[in-house]
Order: sequence, then structure tokens, then C-alpha cells
Amino acid sequence: MHTRCAALAALLIASLTWGPLVNAQVGKNQGLLDPNLAAASQLAALPHMTEALARKVQEGRPYRTAAALDAVLAGSLDAGQRAELYARLFRQINLNTAGREEIMLIPGMSKRMAHEFEEYRPYSSLEQFRREMAKYVDAAEVARLEQFVFVPIDLNSASEEVIATIPGMTPKMIHEFEEYRPYATMEQFRREIGKYVDEAEVARLESYVTIR
Repeated sequence: MHTRCAALAALLIASLTWGPLVNAQVGKNQGLLDPNLAAASQLAALPHMTEALARKVQEGRPYRTAAALDAVLAGSLDAGQRAELYARLFRQINLNTAGREEIMLIPGMSKRMAHEFEEYRPYSSLEQFRREMAKYVDAAEVARLEQFVFVPIDLNSASEEVIATIPGMTPKMIHEFEEYRPYATMEQFRREIGKYVDEAEVARLESYVTIR
């Protein structure tokens, strides 16, 4: 009886913590800056970020992966400095395709947890990620980890709420995503969304989506 009550209590806590985001495919942000969207003033306030490096980060946009951002910063900052910076600025990783080295860029990541990230692939939802990682760490740590990750969003079936979890999305762009359904190819997505934003922004948005 005690065990059952404890399990129900844990389930209730999880529902209160994650319930509103069950359908989200991009991790809930806890103040982490997106290198593709951060303003110059925001970048300048970060640890180890000089004016020249902030300008270099902006010039390197769009970053489709965390590894791409790391390649830019590695020329100016050592591993320890980058680790400190990534607690404040990070390009979310694709849970289904990120390599081990990229997963290890997540602040506080251990080899054991990186293995668990890979163990449960493919992820169909962020809720699956939360459920599996909760076997190893507490709810607060799961919530911290999820802000660094995403599961690709299906262009043809995702709800408005799910599309809205893509960083930088606006109501207008959500409408345009839905307007051209069904998408047969990614080239169609690029062509249609390219009517509204430039090539760099199309590339940024494309990195979060898939066609199933």
C-alpha cells in the first residue's frame, strides 16, 4: 500500500511539473539563451564573451547544431570556459541524431548519462525523454536537461502548441507552417517558408522539423 501511494505521489508530481508540456517537442527554457536569436547586448553579458567573440557568434548564424557553435567558440575559449558559457548559451541538440561528443557539450553531462540519452533512441516525444531520464535523475535534473534538447517536430501532424515550442516562432509563422500542409518533401518546406523569411532563417527552422 505504501509503495502504491509513493508511486501515485511521484506520478502527481511529474504531472504538475510536466503536464502542460506533454505535447512539447522542444525542451522548456529556464533562461538559456539561443545563439541564433540572442541580441548583441545579451551575448556581451555572458561569461568569457568579448565584443569580438560576440560579433563572431552572430556572424556564424544560423547554428544547426551545438557542435557548429562549439567549433566557432573553440578558437577563442578553452573547454572549461566553453562549459561555463554553455550553462547560459546553448544550441539545443536533436535527441535522435546528436553524436556522443555533442551530447557531452551539455553542462554537467556525464558519460553514463550520455549513454542513457542514446539508449532510448529513437525518441518520438519529449515526454518519452522525461520518462526515461527520470529513471536515473530527479525531476529537477530532468527539467534542467530538457532545456538543452529537442525531438524533431512532424510538419504534417504537429499542433499549433507543438509548433510554437520552436524557439523564435511567431503566430504568423505558425500559420504559414500549417498553411502548406501536407508537406511531401523538405524542399517544399524550404520553398514555401522561404516566401516569408530569408535562407538563414529557413535553415534554422528546418533543423527543428521532419516529415514522417
